[in-house]
Amino acid sequence: MHQDLRTAVLCGIGTCLPPHVLTNTDVTRLGGLDTTDAWIRTRTGISRRHRAGAGTSTGDLAVAAGRAALDSADAGRADLLLLATTTPDRPCPGTAPEVAHRLGLGPVPAFDLAAVCSGFVYGVAIAGAMVTAGLCARPLVVGAETYSAVIDPTDRDTAVLFGDGAGAVLLRGGERAEPGAVAAVDLGADGAGCDLIAIAAGGSRLPGTTPRLSRESRYFRMRGREVYGHAVRRMTESSLAVLDRAGWPPGSVEAFIGHQANQRILDAVADRVGIAPRHRHGNIGEVGNTAAASLPLALAHAAARHAVRPGARTLLTAFGGGLTWGSVALTWPAAEPRSQAPARRGSPAPRPSSPA
Repeated sequence: MHQDLRTAVLCGIGTCLPPHVLTNTDVTRLGGLDTTDAWIRTRTGISRRHRAGAGTSTGDLAVAAGRAALDSADAGRADLLLLATTTPDRPCPGTAPEVAHRLGLGPVPAFDLAAVCSGFVYGVAIAGAMVTAGLCARPLVVGAETYSAVIDPTDRDTAVLFGDGAGAVLLRGGERAEPGAVAAVDLGADGAGCDLIAIAAGGSRLPGTTPRLSRESRYFRMRGREVYGHAVRRMTESSLAVLDRAGWPPGSVEAFIGHQANQRILDAVADRVGIAPRHRHGNIGEVGNTAAASLPLALAHAAARHAVRPGARTLLTAFGGGLTWGSVALTWPAAEPRSQAPARRGSPAPRPSSPA
């Protein structure tokens, strides 16, 4: 019944950031790290990040962001829920079905997607393809993370970077000329780099029950210098590929949002693609690296400030563990973002009451 729809359109944006904020100074004190606020700001562009705290899970953040996205679109329901996360509530089962249940969506398809920081781009690509194929009409794509649960507070390479949060978008079928319309996608992966960004223990290769597990194997680890080169190269190549598929010259892009991993990476990619500084948007300074939640949080931040006109040509790009990467070319949505506090399990998610 949906075969006549030409593309997917982003029609709702929602976010959830835990209320507890850690400054750079807070992070260095908690982990006893040999670093300073000035060093962190200079090297990463980050000044603070949000932490979920005990009793708040990825699912709690996802429920809140999902409800906010539905409210933003003035829609009571979605008919598919896709949750991009590297920090699910538990290894089994997936977190998405419970999130869908808590949102009151009924027996809709719901599944987790593990592509680390590229998860949201993968999710939009999959959900958009399902819309155009007529398999669903209003998919909800959520990126949610509680990296505080997997970060070693004594590891300077990761402890200063990551924060917790969730962002979500609702898609529907529509026309390519509409604000929020997806014009093209590009996805890629290279498993040869699977160990560059990883949590070694907890799976079937190295079960969490293995005796005498090392500290390094139990926490998230990243080989930063190698990741930097891969991230710049892959996001640049993917960005140029998706713009070519959309038929958009780089100079026509009016809004660029890259995965909020490191400000130096973001600047390097934008410079190589040819995006003018005035068209670059992000919020890494306020939230840090929130992995799969990064792009929707940055999108909501810019939309709440009305920093981009609806319909403007927009480029989203991301890189993450796997290795994975991807980009989406779309027109800037007309949706007004909404935000909501975390929704604890066992209590219904309240309706959002304030913009992002």
